[in-house]
Amino acid sequence: MDTFLILLSLAGSAALYLLLRLLLLLLPSRSDRELPPGPPSIPILGNLLWLRRPVSNFEHYLLKELHSQYGPIITVRIGSRRSIFISDRSLAHKALVQLGAAFADRPPPLPASRLLSSNQHNITAGSYGPMWRLFRRNLASEILHPSKVRLFSPGREWVLDALFRDLKSQSLESPDAAVTAIESFQFAMFCLLVLMCFGEKLDEKKIREIETAQREYLQYFSKLGVFAFLPSVSMYVFRSRWKTMVRLRQRQADLFVPLIRIRKAHKENKREEKDERFVHSYVDSLLDLTLEEEGGRALTEDEIVTLCSEFFTGGTDTTATALQWIMAELVKNQGAQEKVFEDIETLVGKNKAEKILEEDLQRMPYLKAVIKEGLRRHPPAHIVIPHSVTADIEFEGYLIPRNATVNFLVTEMNWDERAWEEPKKFKPERFMTGGDGEGVDMTGSREIKMMPFGVGRRICPGLGLAMLHLEYFVANLVKEFKWETVAGEEVDLSEKPEFTLVMKNPLRAQLTPRMKA
Repeated sequence: MDTFLILLSLAGSAALYLLLRLLLLLLPSRSDRELPPGPPSIPILGNLLWLRRPVSNFEHYLLKELHSQYGPIITVRIGSRRSIFISDRSLAHKALVQLGAAFADRPPPLPASRLLSSNQHNITAGSYGPMWRLFRRNLASEILHPSKVRLFSPGREWVLDALFRDLKSQSLESPDAAVTAIESFQFAMFCLLVLMCFGEKLDEKKIREIETAQREYLQYFSKLGVFAFLPSVSMYVFRSRWKTMVRLRQRQADLFVPLIRIRKAHKENKREEKDERFVHSYVDSLLDLTLEEEGGRALTEDEIVTLCSEFFTGGTDTTATALQWIMAELVKNQGAQEKVFEDIETLVGKNKAEKILEEDLQRMPYLKAVIKEGLRRHPPAHIVIPHSVTADIEFEGYLIPRNATVNFLVTEMNWDERAWEEPKKFKPERFMTGGDGEGVDMTGSREIKMMPFGVGRRICPGLGLAMLHLEYFVANLVKEFKWETVAGEEVDLSEKPEFTLVMKNPLRAQLTPRMKA
């Protein structure tokens, strides 16, 4: 009996202890009270709003309701993670530019992110520090520097010819002479990046194998969000998803590694080959890197695969998506399309067969205005890749803790009625003389009025290359074809989230070749 009473007493004490611990967890801590305001939450599970709205509606709910209720800087809990969202242009400039070093880190990665980034050995997910600077400096100087970008001019012309053939073939095969352009745009951008990455013109079959592996890998990543909630438990419950991710990653490596080894052999043998391989490639630069903070070692093949995959991710869907949005607006706004063509006529004449060259782009101000307006009106993502602070910091009277995710809402800034007249309207003229976008700083260093590439120390390093590709392909697509709506159809500008923010109904257009001599 005594033993039973002792056990009962111990059980009661344990239950009381657990109850007290639960009550303490439910009470907001001092740090929680100092965080920016936000909706109610409970420990581990996060905000109660998930009981009323699905996660898929999160961004819409955030934009339309949370900021209007709590202000321009708020806290949202997704599982056990605290996420801070900033929607105001001036606050974003203060954080990303004036306090740029403090806000330049990335949040602690989840297990899935560690796999994707080779334990943060890349630019996108890398912690702010020497290794990240090494990778970014290498990319900027060895492949994205204007002098290196010019080396790939013949490659851009090669890809453009292939794109023209693809679009013409689609038009001839379609009963209504219409094309659905997005897959053609994506493949064209991917071909060009494969060329820049591996330094040789692969055949179409091999490129499509690489593209399929890359796309399946990225698309499956959306299924890994479950690991944000209690990772130690979800890794067990959803282990089949993890195994699938590992398998897709291995498929990617199986295709990349042989190409990496070819470049390595080429460099080691120092052969003077005349087989249309470029003198330099992104892989060449990665093979030369050494990690001083890790004993001066070279990159592993797995880390090079990660950096190559990042290179494709950063420049394929983002550019192809932006290209589709811009062409959709030019189909919908025929007057703007004809103004671009007027620029072209001034340069090369209406009946000449020459392509628009890269040096011609500097003399096409309206084209540049169209590209900027397309990126302002339809940024590839509504929220930039999450930031984190390097240490706890006080910001606007609130605590921003080291382990929190800090997000900046691109569309709230791109569509700010205080900065733009009729912000939801496509008006390239706003970037011409006298417009509300005249002289806009795309880097946001002076002022943030739009930030499709992010701002500050984590700004997309491929900004210059993306602008070149958009200007080059839009100019030549308009020169080659007149883009019009398909009879009985309208251009639908509805959005849906995928890896980027894409057209819900992909652009279908009727293409008429421009007259040539």
